[in-house]
Amino acid sequence: MHIIDKTITIDTLKQQYLSYFKTLVKAVVDVEKKIIALDAELHSDLEAYLLERDSKQENLWGINLYPFNSKEDFIEYTSLINIRPHQDNPSMEIVDQHILKKVKAIVEEYISYES
Repeated sequence: MHIIDKTITIDTLKQQYLSYFKTLVKAVVDVEKKIIALDAELHSDLEAYLLERDSKQENLWGINLYPFNSKEDFIEYTSLINIRPHQDNPSMEIVDQHILKKVKAIVEEYISYES
């Protein structure tokens, strides 16, 4: 598990963060701290990793990154940790467009899709 808080390339993502799966990297984004935890078997492992580092659960959102897909299909906003009826998110997908835009902006800031 790794935390990124500076820009990496899509090639770096492919070379260093495909430890568990061949075509996807699980990630959890802290929308408050603006950091991304990458590379674990489960989103819940990344969530716990960030919670141990003083992140707040309500700020953590799970996503999947597909570095071999087109830029338009690079991010999937789906994870079991996203099911939060108390935050008006009753599904695995991030339904709040404000949160979704924050997650996307952080990913785009730290992962340069252009090689």
